[in-house]
Amino acid sequence: MIGGSGFALREQQPFEEVRTPYGEAWATEFRLGEQAAVFLPRHGPRRTLPPHRVNYRANLWALKERGVSDIFATFSVGSLRTSLPPGTVIILDQFLDFTKARPATFFDGEDGRIVHVEMTYPYCPRLRGLLSQAAKAVGLEIVPRGTYVCVEGPRFETAAEIAMLGSLGGDVVGMTGVPEVVLARELGICFCGLALVTNFGAGLGAVPPSHQEVMELMGGSTAQIWNLFEEVSRQRTSQACECKKSVSREDK
Repeated sequence: MIGGSGFALREQQPFEEVRTPYGEAWATEFRLGEQAAVFLPRHGPRRTLPPHRVNYRANLWALKERGVSDIFATFSVGSLRTSLPPGTVIILDQFLDFTKARPATFFDGEDGRIVHVEMTYPYCPRLRGLLSQAAKAVGLEIVPRGTYVCVEGPRFETAAEIAMLGSLGGDVVGMTGVPEVVLARELGICFCGLALVTNFGAGLGAVPPSHQEVMELMGGSTAQIWNLFEEVSRQRTSQACECKKSVSREDK
């Protein structure tokens, strides 16, 4: 599990530093229902890393080294649509990438090979199905699909940008979803994103978006989200998935 803004473990416990070829990450092992699990705080153990400085490659590599095969990641997001008000929970199924200054791949060509990654459906359909079933079991109303727009941050968007992103097909906007989902696919890890709408995008709400608004709403929903993930742990299976077959290399 990757926790974003306002989403943390229910019980405080120390995080272990994990050294990777890409730098350091922090994670801790815990029990989620009957399942062994790993929790990784996206912004660091003390939340000191802004979105554009998160070491996404180190985070994903650390989870791979821990033997993680499935990732559920939480995202606090702004809504691009008045039909998706604060408090809405969405299972992501697509993304639009507007980031511009982040290391975005493990395949930088240093081994002399050109690598392509199939990303038609970036979020694992198997995990999305499990999350949808779990939501029904715990009585949580959830939107089964949505397109996440990832922007660079750390600033919030202008009203004109929000209008543009909505017109392009985006449903919610955030600053951390990419390259996280891409790197997971490159490593053959199934990835499912759960987005919680914490505010309307600029120009859509009565007041401008603020970080305090994000943290307050996300914190108030933590117990509900943990109940959802506990139900997922009871339903989880190890079925084969196409996510692990998405990497192709060109011959020299």
